[in-house]
Amino acid sequence: MHFTVIGEVTHVETFAVGSGIREVARLRKRYGRGRWRKRKGIGRIRLADGTECLAELHWYEATGIGKREMKIKRIL
Repeated sequence: MHFTVIGEVTHVETFAVGSGIREVARLRKRYGRGRWRKRKGIGRIRLADGTECLAELHWYEATGIGKREMKIKRIL
């Protein structure tokens, strides 16, 4: 599903770090070494059809690499 994040993502929390992430080997191979964290937060998004809504978002993040593979976990 294609979407755009509008504004800031709030209530950000980390729920997995390093080897606690199942896909850490794939992330390192694709984006490089780093201290990978799996994070979640609440943000306002615009869907491909133009609808705006609030959603829980999950993504991977590493220092120096940034946010990668953001996805919608659920619409609030």
